[in-house]
Amino acid sequence: MEYREIDMNAYPRRAHFDYFRAMAYPYVGLTAEVDVTNTVRMAKESGSSFFLTLLYAAGNAANEVPSFRRRIRGDGIVEYARCLTSHTVMKPDGTYVYCTSDPSLPLPEFLDKTSRKQAEAISSGALREEVEVESLFFVSCLPWMSYTALVQPVPRPADSNPRITWGKYFDRGDRKILPLSVLVNHALVDGKQIADFYDRFRERT
Repeated sequence: MEYREIDMNAYPRRAHFDYFRAMAYPYVGLTAEVDVTNTVRMAKESGSSFFLTLLYAAGNAANEVPSFRRRIRGDGIVEYARCLTSHTVMKPDGTYVYCTSDPSLPLPEFLDKTSRKQAEAISSGALREEVEVESLFFVSCLPWMSYTALVQPVPRPADSNPRITWGKYFDRGDRKILPLSVLVNHALVDGKQIADFYDRFRERT
């Protein structure tokens, strides 16, 4: 994937980068509610996958926030021109595999291609594709229940891939409400950029 190196001498968050990168747990995350009433209705009317429609919204929303496309590499930062998503797909035996998708595609093409890739991922027998992991957004779903908070497993040493997760939507009056969680490396992303992601996501749902 195409990327550029950030000039650390001109990077305005250099002090923040150094401060949070030195922490044992440099991540910051939150869970917020989003209204997905329109997305639920659209998916039902078109017969398309609700999950893949949300995946498309999440992937594009994350790509629209530059700091979500940045990754720590050595003592510096690289910014990808765009990032793919890597999401979990459940197998018939209850385990799962990872599948990548390209949210830059037009929605109909995205839905068709990603649906076929999911089937291929399940039948391949491999846990994940051979892809450049650094450039990915990690996406997962807990469709069996709603929740108010979520704790994510993270590697050691810390990585810098944003993690996006949502649970089961529920009714609030005539609206459909979804819990959406985001976990990012605070050396790269602040609260304002997390809020920007939620704003972009809401615009698409």
